Amino acid sequence: MPTVGKTLVCGAIGLGMLAVSGASASAYIACSGNTCWHTSERHEYPSHARIVIHEDNWKWGRHYRFREHEGRGYWHGGRWTAW
Repeated sequence: MPTVGKTLVCGAIGLGMLAVSGASASAYIACSGNTCWHTSERHEYPSHARIVIHEDNWKWGRHYRFREHEGRGYWHGGRWTAW
């Protein structure tokens, strides 16, 4: 196979792998009032928690603050509530 052909095949394989890896990675921003955190899953939060889910590319304003936490749960009144 000529060098140009090998280059094109390798390029196509690389682009295909990049497309698959990008499609499988998803992230969300969950907010409770003005407190937000990143989550990798779109959880079904309890209705009383009043959580709003945004896509990862959401443009947040200055009045929001981020507080990260491991695990499944949500911020409520300054406390992390796990479930």
